Amino acid sequence: MASIFGFRSRDPARDRQADIARLDRLAKLFEQIAAEIKAEKTGLESRYRKTATNAAFLVEAMENGSASEKRSSEVSALTQSILNCERRIAALSRQDGLMKELRHSLDMVFDEDGASDSADFARPAGAGRA
Repeated sequence: MASIFGFRSRDPARDRQADIARLDRLAKLFEQIAAEIKAEKTGLESRYRKTATNAAFLVEAMENGSASEKRSSEVSALTQSILNCERRIAALSRQDGLMKELRHSLDMVFDEDGASDSADFARPAGAGRA
């Protein structure tokens, strides 16, 4: 499109392509980060269960006299590990929630730009999922 001042604007279809490519990269990054968070949380939850079980058995053994009271420092260490796991799992849950919010916001930007009205272009990867 030419104007009387010699300024040419870019084709709106090209702008939409650039926007969609940018949003697609962001969507893929959010999905990658969300997968990293989920993997860390899953592994941590497994270690948490194992540590809690070990602590419970050790406390029970100490109460039954099967283990010496000297192992109380081991119980303290396991307790501290459990508390650390709980804090980290809570932090990962918050991060996961943030990734979902960001992903939803990205979908909203995509919808506001009107790019979803064009049959010529696809939505960003994973669009519509939150």
